[in-house]
Amino acid sequence: MPITPREIEDQFEDAALTLRRLPNPPGSGSKGYGQSWPEYVHDAKQAYGYDEVRMRVVPSARDIQRMEDCIGWLAWLDPEDARIVWLRAEGVRWRQVCIRAGVVRSTAWRRWAASLLTIAKHLNTLEKSGRKASAPKRAADKNVVKPDETGSGTLL
Repeated sequence: MPITPREIEDQFEDAALTLRRLPNPPGSGSKGYGQSWPEYVHDAKQAYGYDEVRMRVVPSARDIQRMEDCIGWLAWLDPEDARIVWLRAEGVRWRQVCIRAGVVRSTAWRRWAASLLTIAKHLNTLEKSGRKASAPKRAADKNVVKPDETGSGTLL
């Protein structure tokens, strides 16, 4: 059964949600100037857990794999079109998409719809041939060193 652009749109929305749900603990980002000290408790209420409890649902490995696949599909598109697709997946309104992309709404919608059709066409072609859907290889990925029996590497 062929994959439709609507299914692609739903998968991108799920991928954006999964990316938002990934854990981002304090201190995992860049430190900047003067941020090398660990955080300390400012108030006694914080020390004893009187803060509001936040529940965070961590995505499963399958969700993360599907997200990575969706992000890989963006490599099939023009960078401007990929940005429009990802902004819409994150739930950004069309007005903001148009401002960020620098196009009018009809052009942004047309590029978004054409991009979903392009991805669906690629996936349906890969499904017919029986290959796994992956991002296209870049020129830098071709120069991989493969070790042989003697321990020295040969360039592929």
